[in-house]
Amino acid sequence: MKIGYARVSTFEQKLESQIEVLKEAGAEEFSQEKFTGTTVERPQFNLVFKKLKDGDTLIVTKLDRLARNTREVLEIVQSLFNRGIKVHILNIGLIDNTPTGQLIFTIFSAFAQFERDLIVTRTQEGKNFAKLHDPSF
Repeated sequence: MKIGYARVSTFEQKLESQIEVLKEAGAEEFSQEKFTGTTVERPQFNLVFKKLKDGDTLIVTKLDRLARNTREVLEIVQSLFNRGIKVHILNIGLIDNTPTGQLIFTIFSAFAQFERDLIVTRTQEGKNFAKLHDPSF
């Protein structure tokens, strides 16, 4: 079975576009929730994680929908691989439990974490600059 998981980070964001893309990718069932990526508790994801079984495929639109950081995503994916579950990250591709699949996935995960860290750093630098140059900030 192909099960899709959609997540947005704020209540203002919409899930519809992710769900549509998951449908187009062949997801037969969906789970969705609105939680920030920094939140450890993701009840719907936990339900999907437990429901998946050998031969199933978990589909997400992007890597950052799956986990908060490289370490966590590697743990999740390895756990799924150990249970015979494939992971299809739509903007990366189908990741399987082969040496090549694991290498590619590890590299992509590291780059995704790097990109997220750069965004956080730039945001913080911008805030600090604004505070120094605008006392009312």
